[in-house]
Amino acid sequence: IMEGMLFERMEQYDYENLYFCQDKSVGLKAVIAIHNTVLGPAAGGTRMWTYAAETDAIVDAMRLARAMTYKLAAVGANFGGGKCVVIGDAKRDKSDALLRSLGRFVHRLNGLFLTGVDVGTTARDFQIMRQETPYVVLEAGGGGLGESAVATAFGVVQGMRACLNAVYGSPDPQGRHVAVQGIGAVGRDVVRRLVEAGASVTITDIDSEAVARVASDYGVKTVAPEEIQRLPVDVYCPCALGAVLNDQSIPELRCRIVCGSANNQLAEERHGDLLVQRDILYAPDFIVNAGGSLSHLDTFNPGGFNLPRVEAAISHIYETMQHLIALSRERQIPTYRAAATLAEQRIEKAREQQVRH
Repeated sequence: IMEGMLFERMEQYDYENLYFCQDKSVGLKAVIAIHNTVLGPAAGGTRMWTYAAETDAIVDAMRLARAMTYKLAAVGANFGGGKCVVIGDAKRDKSDALLRSLGRFVHRLNGLFLTGVDVGTTARDFQIMRQETPYVVLEAGGGGLGESAVATAFGVVQGMRACLNAVYGSPDPQGRHVAVQGIGAVGRDVVRRLVEAGASVTITDIDSEAVARVASDYGVKTVAPEEIQRLPVDVYCPCALGAVLNDQSIPELRCRIVCGSANNQLAEERHGDLLVQRDILYAPDFIVNAGGSLSHLDTFNPGGFNLPRVEAAISHIYETMQHLIALSRERQIPTYRAAATLAEQRIEKAREQQVRH
């Protein structure tokens, strides 16, 4: 963001607010970006990162806030998009005093911004911030869908079922072959769900011990990390790094569907068009990985966390994905564009209703 370009940047994608938070006594420098609150208060994680330049932090906060608007609007949640980034080294610069100070800044926004765990922050950090503000998301805990990884995995499988239905005429994973890349908390639960549903699963991860554990727990096949995207499978399920769909990997894919939890899977938007050319159905990551966000944010709904309501909201990712595939076919646009269209339509409708009132 060059000098004098800040408002231009905000206008480009219609951001509402940018807040700069500074507390010299604790070494806090943070940016809170509020993209859109038409559907409800802005929600998004707080990340702590060593940015090379202040402008990088601002750009990151803005980009991530806008992504949250689209994610939450597209999956039918009544929240907008926001993000907080704290400039600093999470291992060295974080202190209880810094977190409490940030909590006070969040509290000043009086519920306009709701935040929770992201890169460089932990559940404990939010328990400390909670001493200053109620507007932070604590893990609901207690296992099940209160834990974001389990909730995210449930949503990924719901999205996958919709894709299987579109490609093969049945949503049943039984007998289908799925390649899961990355078996962290989310990937592991995706594997569990698929195996229980009768799918044939092959896994990989750079952590060979984790691979051995999951393979023995669920009786799944394993391959080296560089092999996973080349397997002839029904579904390729990336649950680790971003930018896995790129100029190198797309020509190597031998799947019909890409559906996984990793963020920002398309290295660039044009890679979504390349997948269409190869007749591979792509489940937009921000739709199918929304389960964790839906679970977290439910604590702010009237009456607090409600498990049946969360289950229903995450189950609905199946219908959202079906709707999106239909829209993509009808308008002959890639699914990543259809997902954005879905979000924009919902925001526009809400905006029109506000104008009427």
